[in-house]
Amino acid sequence: MSAVAIALADAEATTVLGARIAPLLQAGDAVLLYGPLGMGKSTLARGLIRALTQPDEDVPSPTFTLVQFYESQPPIAHFDLYRLTRPEEAYEIGLDEALDEGCVVIEWPERLGEDVTWIAGTNLLTITISELGEARLATVSGAGSWDERLQDLHD
Repeated sequence: MSAVAIALADAEATTVLGARIAPLLQAGDAVLLYGPLGMGKSTLARGLIRALTQPDEDVPSPTFTLVQFYESQPPIAHFDLYRLTRPEEAYEIGLDEALDEGCVVIEWPERLGEDVTWIAGTNLLTITISELGEARLATVSGAGSWDERLQDLHD
């Protein structure tokens, strides 16, 4: 599993990264977004979802609803697990079912425990967003079939 480091100068660059990832998605994929509050996880998710749906799609952060579903090809669900108290609650909000039908974007995947494969499967795209001075740095790595697909982000 190799990692790609991508500098993100601003929110627009974060949105563009999401849009670049969108066409690479396949049913059964999980995109895991790590990083502290305010790093741009929701911005990246919004860019990805709008690239799969429509440019003006309303994409609210699912902090309080926990999940938002979108009709696209493949279907996509956006999960925010910040308020989960136990990893097993992921079943209650349908994370496993969403992966059966399409793909998922998960903010705060660390709430699922150290090894997320028990529910998220093995086709994992992990994106960790951290500070880079005034900007951000996205470290992107893939597991399963993502390892090969990540080559498309190198250009």
